Amino acid sequence: MDPATLKALKPSEFEKAADAYRATDEMANAARDAIDNRIALGIRNQLEGAAAKAALRELAELAKNFHYMQTECALVSTALNGFAFDMAAAKRKLDAAIEDARANHCTVNTDGSVSFPAGRKPGEEKDAEGGTVTGSAGGSPTSEALDRQAASIHPNPHYGAALGYADRVADVLKEATDADAKWAPKLRALKADDDLVVSDRDWVDVKSDRGGVLTAAAPYLDSIKAPPKEATPEENAEWWSNLTPEQRTDYLAVHPNSIGSMNGLPSDVRDEANRMVLNETKARYQLDLDAIPKEPTKFRPNPSGAYPAVVFTQEWREWQDKYGSEKARLEGVMKGMNAIQDRFDRTGKDGLPEAYLLGFDPTGAGDGKVILANGNPDRADHVGIYVPGTFAGIESIGGGGDSHGDLGRSERLWAESHRLTPGQNVSTITWLDYNAPDSILPEATRGQYADEGGPRLHEFLQGNGAAQQTADGTRAHTTVIGHSYGSTVVGVSAQSGSWKDPQAANDFVFAGSPGVQADHAADLGVGADHVWAMGAPWDDQVVRQGGRLMGLGDNGVIPTDRSFGGNIMKSDSGGHTKFFDDNSLSMRNQAAVIAGQYDKVQLE
Repeated sequence: MDPATLKALKPSEFEKAADAYRATDEMANAARDAIDNRIALGIRNQLEGAAAKAALRELAELAKNFHYMQTECALVSTALNGFAFDMAAAKRKLDAAIEDARANHCTVNTDGSVSFPAGRKPGEEKDAEGGTVTGSAGGSPTSEALDRQAASIHPNPHYGAALGYADRVADVLKEATDADAKWAPKLRALKADDDLVVSDRDWVDVKSDRGGVLTAAAPYLDSIKAPPKEATPEENAEWWSNLTPEQRTDYLAVHPNSIGSMNGLPSDVRDEANRMVLNETKARYQLDLDAIPKEPTKFRPNPSGAYPAVVFTQEWREWQDKYGSEKARLEGVMKGMNAIQDRFDRTGKDGLPEAYLLGFDPTGAGDGKVILANGNPDRADHVGIYVPGTFAGIESIGGGGDSHGDLGRSERLWAESHRLTPGQNVSTITWLDYNAPDSILPEATRGQYADEGGPRLHEFLQGNGAAQQTADGTRAHTTVIGHSYGSTVVGVSAQSGSWKDPQAANDFVFAGSPGVQADHAADLGVGADHVWAMGAPWDDQVVRQGGRLMGLGDNGVIPTDRSFGGNIMKSDSGGHTKFFDDNSLSMRNQAAVIAGQYDKVQLE
C-alpha cells in the first residue's frame, strides 16, 4: 500500500458500512420477533390441523434463518469497525509523519520516499545537495545505529531527519498493508453459503467466524471499556449502560457467553446472547451425534439354544463400549435443549408470555445451566424464581409428555399468578445453575451442593434486582421458591452476601423441604412472616424427616416445624412431587405469595 492510497482511504466509510450491517442485524431481529411473537402466536391461538402445524414448522425455520442473519450481520459490523479502527490508526500515524516532515522542510512522496532540501552543516563552506531517501519498516537497534552513523557522515544536515521520516512512513504503510491482509480473509469468511438453508454446519461455523473476528479486532475491542473484574451486578449494569449502542452490539457479537451469564444486564440482552449460544451448541451436538456410527443389531438368537433365547451381538458390544455412553450424554443434553426450544415455540399458547433465556451452558455446574423466564422480569411487578431439587438437570428440565418438567412447573406458577394479578406483569423463572444431587443417598443428605449453589443464586437475585432498577427505577416484588433440595440452596442463598447488599427477595416459599441450614425463619432476612412452607404425606415425609436426621436443617429443625417460626401453608399434595399440580391448593397458595396477596394463602 502506498501513501496516496492510505491517505485517500476513508475509515468513516467502513464505519458507515458497519452501521448498515448493524441496522440489518436489528431488522432481522425485528423480523424474527414478529414471526415468533405475532405471526406464529396468532396461528397457534386461532388455527388447528395439519396445515397449521406445517406452517408453524416453516415459520420456525424462517425465524432461525433471521437469527442466523442477525448473528452474522453483527459479526460483519464488528469486523468492519475493527478494520476501520486499524486503518484510522495507520492513517493518523501517516498524517503525523507527513506533517512532521513538512515542518522540517521535507516532503513525503507518493511512493513513500522522502525528499529533503539542500543544506550545510556547521563549518561547511557550501550547501550539500538535497535528495531522496527510502525507509525500511521494522527497524532494530542495529539498523537504527547504522542510520545514525550514516546521518553523521552525510554532508546534508537534513538527511538524518528525512531518513527517520521515511522509516516512519514505511512502518505505517506496513501496518496498513498488514491490516488489509489480516482483514480480507476474515471478511471473506463471513460470506454466507449461497442457499436458503441455514444448516447445523452453518451454525457451528459461527463460532469459528467469531473467533476470527475476536482475534483480528483485538485492538478495536480493547478500545471498548471491558466490564470490571469481579464486579457486582450493579457495576455490571452501570458498565453496560455507559456503552454506546454500537459498542454493545460489537461486544455482544464476540462475547455472547460472558454477556449471557452477566448478572445485572437487561434480560433481553442476556436472552439474545444465550439464544446464540443455544443455537450454536445444538448444531454442534447434532453434528457430533450424526458422526456416531449407526447402532448395529443389538440381539441375535442364542446359538446354544439355551436360556436366554437371545444374546448381545459382538458388534453391538463393541459399539456400546466405544459410543454408547457418549451418545446417551449427547442425547440427554439435546433433549434439554429441545425442551428450551419447545418453550420458545409455545409462546402465546394459553396466554403464555415470551420466554427469556437468562442463562445457558450445556455442562455448567455439572448438570447443565438453564435459567429461563416466562415474561420479562425487568418489567414485572411480581417475580417468582423456582429452584428445583434432587435429580434436576438439563436432560430432565423439560420432563416428558405434557408435564414439561421443571420448566412446566414455572409455567404453571406463572399462569396461576397471572390469574390473580389482572393489570400487572408477572414473570416466573426456572433457575438451574447448581450441581443438584443425583441420588437420595448419599448425595441429597449432604450440604455441599447447597453451599456451592446458594451464593450463585444470591448473585443472580442481586442481578435480577439491578436489571429491574435500571429498567424502571424500582425492584419487583420477588418470591423465591425452593422445592426439595432446592429449598436448601435457597436457604444458603438467603444467608449469603453481605449486609450491604440490597434485599434480594421479599418472600421465601419452601415445598417439601429437608432443611434450609437455618433453625429460625427470622434468620433468612425477610422477616418470619414472609417465610412460607408446606409439606405432604408419604414420600415427602421421608424427604423432610431424612433431611432433619442428616442435618440439612440446623439443630434438626425444618421449615414445616412450628418452632421454625414461619407460616405453614395448607397443602393438598399427595406426595413429594405434587406441589405444582394444576388447580391444586398447593399451587394456588404459592401463586398467592408470588402475587403478594397474602390474605388468599390458606394456612394450617
